[in-house]
Amino acid sequence: MFTGLIQSLGTIKPLGGDSWQITCLPQSPELIMQDLACGDSIAVDGVCLTVEEILECGFIATASPETLRRTTLGKQSEQKYVNLEASLRVGSKIGGHFVMGHVDCTGRMQAVEQTATSWEMTFIAENAIARYIVPKGSIAVNGISLTVAEYEPELSQFKVAVIPLTYAETNLRYLRPGSLVNLEGDILGKYVEKLLYPGNRQNTASDSNFDEITPAFLTENGYL
Repeated sequence: MFTGLIQSLGTIKPLGGDSWQITCLPQSPELIMQDLACGDSIAVDGVCLTVEEILECGFIATASPETLRRTTLGKQSEQKYVNLEASLRVGSKIGGHFVMGHVDCTGRMQAVEQTATSWEMTFIAENAIARYIVPKGSIAVNGISLTVAEYEPELSQFKVAVIPLTYAETNLRYLRPGSLVNLEGDILGKYVEKLLYPGNRQNTASDSNFDEITPAFLTENGYL
């Protein structure tokens, strides 16, 4: 589990097959490399990978076929750097939101605009994650915990405001219109959906099951 607060930038290089070499940039490798052990989990652009071999300033990991199918690792990408975050330790501060490192799908950045206080970035999401996007809710973009500022469901399009610190210390600043990104919806929304629709995750707000959500239903299930 992660928090979506990036600790370092790195580079990634395919080694053949499903193996990848991830190297930390020299500016801030210590947050990733300190106490790093084989078997540890590291989020690489939001993708949870297991450390199989430790290098001088990086590590080697294997990506499963499912990971390659769902993420930018298995798609042609011009991304120069990847975001890195070590897994959350018990007792650590949670400054972002619970990020599992299980990417739902890829999306594309549509536009970016600099304002007086931030960078406003617009992304297009696939249907696999669109139903979990809510205004003021959380979403992970390339492993970065961000807050949804606006959402247009008919376009599967959402906007986030990125503060200067996040923009400067992550790979968001290298994105261009059309760039692929990894997207992960908030795990809380997925559990709520599962509780409301056991056995059928494809139902949406337009389904008649929503008629069953009444004050009495909420009280009975502890929401009072």
